[in-house]
Amino acid sequence: MIKEIAKLEEKIRLNENTYLIKVLSSKIAEEGVPGQFCNIKVSESNFPLLRRPFSISNIEDEFVFFMFDVQGEGTKILSQKESGDELDILGPLGNGFGFDDDFDTAVIVAGGIGVAAFPFLIDNIPDEKEVYSFIGGRTDKHVITNGMENILISTDDGSLGIKGNVIDLLKRNENLFEGKKIKMFACGPNPMLKALQSYAIEKKYNCELSIECAMACGFGICQGCVVEDKENEDKFKLVCVDGPVFDVEEIEL
Repeated sequence: MIKEIAKLEEKIRLNENTYLIKVLSSKIAEEGVPGQFCNIKVSESNFPLLRRPFSISNIEDEFVFFMFDVQGEGTKILSQKESGDELDILGPLGNGFGFDDDFDTAVIVAGGIGVAAFPFLIDNIPDEKEVYSFIGGRTDKHVITNGMENILISTDDGSLGIKGNVIDLLKRNENLFEGKKIKMFACGPNPMLKALQSYAIEKKYNCELSIECAMACGFGICQGCVVEDKENEDKFKLVCVDGPVFDVEEIEL
């Protein structure tokens, strides 16, 4: 874990509410792996008091990319930063996605800003493996495709892609996986992950879930980001330390 004062190199507005920032952070860039996150102090003052967690969206050379929606005061402040501003970053934190499994096709399942975790993952999947990206959003304005490959889309209102959620989209395209060794990688709202968890277990698909939640400290001290341990009744795992990536069989959502 590294604490680094990083310089904001570039800020890109992807849509009305979503931003991609590029920061110069050589030490974190050297150590980060797909699926990890960083905790960022968005203000030099004590407001907001707590750091905000952001998935490492990508790493290129000495630069680290973070993608985020403006959802509260913390992300609003971050969206107003300009090139040359400095950010106090703690990371890389948590455990990343697993690449050791035997699979020939990667199936990305992302809901909303959950896509933020995946450009870095896709860039690190070997070229000989297929990649499919299933992306869901409430409307066409909530669909983000930055850095994704072989994209299929669903929206709740049908304004883009099929009408329905991303699990509906996945089920409609099961034929893409027939006879293939697949591994699913998912990030999004907990209801989406819970539905995918049930589906993957039923189908016996190898699947990893990246959990989204508030992680105030990022390294297990505050004990505020618990998730139920499926294998040990009455015990819990910490998302920031044991995750944020979990196998579908590990946790109870």
